[in-house]
Amino acid sequence: MKIKPKFRKLLKWSARIIVYGFAFYGLAMSATYLAVKYKWTNVGGVVDRNNPYFEVIQDRKFSAKDPENGSQQDLITLRRILILEKFYPENARKILKVYKTPGQIHIAIQMLDATDLRLKNNADYRQEMKRLAAEIKQKGSPENLFEWMNVPEWQAFKEAVVKDRAVIDSVAEKVGVEPRLIIACLVGEQMRLFNSSREGYKRYMEPLKVLAMESNFSFGVTGLKPFTVRQIENQLIDKNSEFYLGEAYENLLDYDSLEIENIEKNGWNDTLEVRLKRLVQFKNHYYSYLYTAIFLKQIKTQWEKAGFDIGDRPEILATLFNLGFNKSKPNPNPKVGGSRYQIGQKYYSFGAVAYEFFYSGELLDVYPYKTKSFDWAGFDPAKSSH
Repeated sequence: MKIKPKFRKLLKWSARIIVYGFAFYGLAMSATYLAVKYKWTNVGGVVDRNNPYFEVIQDRKFSAKDPENGSQQDLITLRRILILEKFYPENARKILKVYKTPGQIHIAIQMLDATDLRLKNNADYRQEMKRLAAEIKQKGSPENLFEWMNVPEWQAFKEAVVKDRAVIDSVAEKVGVEPRLIIACLVGEQMRLFNSSREGYKRYMEPLKVLAMESNFSFGVTGLKPFTVRQIENQLIDKNSEFYLGEAYENLLDYDSLEIENIEKNGWNDTLEVRLKRLVQFKNHYYSYLYTAIFLKQIKTQWEKAGFDIGDRPEILATLFNLGFNKSKPNPNPKVGGSRYQIGQKYYSFGAVAYEFFYSGELLDVYPYKTKSFDWAGFDPAKSSH
């Protein structure tokens, strides 16, 4: 069969295209092989100009998880968020949300690092960050805002008070007086003794981490006077007293049979000797705290009956604890004060020291704030009678 000329021409060009196609494909494959072999196709990468900054960020990732640097790091992170909030509130809000999520503070720090990178050319932002950095690096600043807490005696005192936690909490639950308020009165008395009993501190308190014990005119770790202690006892059972707390509290300070037996056997006219023995037990400060807590509640009750609520005034309650029942005159303008003494190079009043401790946040992990200083939600007066 004879092929027509036009079909013969079409077949001829089709064959050429196929041959040339294979030839081109082969050439391309060979070129690709040579390019790969001799690395002609490698793209020349660049190092980001912010690479040193990313290295600093990487170091922060590890320090962010360092538990020993926790509290300071938390404060710095919050400061950084507040600075960012001045410029970009929405970004600050998102970072704060992550910061508040348990276990994610290190992510919040990385988010802040990312914003730092973006704002590195923002002069106002950089100025704020430089100011924060300068504060962090500043040397020689006192550890505590309240200067009297920077004396070495304060550290020994804190350790001693932590040892008494179980006893203080027990008293608080029995009487309905917040532990921090009891300790505020203890602080006022113990800090007063730091200067007057300096040698005693060096010899006993600092090495043993124990509280100073008074045994001359005042007794126990809170410095209770015998006359005041007897008043506290009498006012628990005197239903006509303006300090009377109620039947649930009447038996709080009852003497047990052994104590009564000792009183009768020795022919004492009253319980003075036994009373003082309660207060001067070196290893057990239960009665010092118990009498202190009852005094505070009796004073608070007296003022409340007169129409004045001082339940949220630790500075007034501590002042009156220091001065005694006779100085407690309910009025609309009570004054903070009490004994004046020196701590370090400055002078303080008993009430002011108690106030500063109460609101300082010191020992917060051990003695947190309650919703109320007296008779908080869940307190049961019936416990007092047991």
